[in-house]
Amino acid sequence: RALKKFKRKYERTGVLKELRRRQYFTKPSIAKREAKMHAVYVEHTYRNEE
Repeated sequence: RALKKFKRKYERTGVLKELRRRQYFTKPSIAKREAKMHAVYVEHTYRNEE
């Protein structure tokens, strides 16, 4: 149980996600484009639920 609690806490901090993100360089323009595409996807998903 303690290990499961530790894993959850570690995952919430975002350390692993940040590590994977820093493994390669992405140009700021590409990062913005991906963020915009993700926002459109999320908005589209929420609109279909209603």
